[in-house]
Amino acid sequence: MFDLYSEILLDHYRLPRNKGRLEHPTVSVEGVNPLCGDDLTFDLEFEGDVLRKVRFIGKGCAISMASASMLTEMLEGKTTAEIEHWIQNFKEFIREGEAPDGVDMGDLTALSGISKLPVRVKCATLPWTTIEEGLQRYRGT
Repeated sequence: MFDLYSEILLDHYRLPRNKGRLEHPTVSVEGVNPLCGDDLTFDLEFEGDVLRKVRFIGKGCAISMASASMLTEMLEGKTTAEIEHWIQNFKEFIREGEAPDGVDMGDLTALSGISKLPVRVKCATLPWTTIEEGLQRYRGT
């Protein structure tokens, strides 16, 4: 049986990493799920092609907040190409419930059972689609 609220997920929800705002973000982007009320804002600070810092604020369910916390740990220090790769890996992971071949999802494995709960998929992916929009803004696309 899938444990929706695993220890890792609850730890990220209770003690979110990288929560807060950046003083001078390169890009700020908001993501909202009007169906459930999840609302997140990410501040991204790029140095060239590298995401140097990412912070977030928001309100929502344990899944969206934990996913945002895990995302910030995963993506800080990555290039834009690496971030895009991780976003695609995460979407496949959430859709299939298994990590793509050869990919270590780290703490994100706590979200592996979300694929069995379609109504919660948007909660888990909201932070990732929001960061994807931030990347597009940064690139001016």
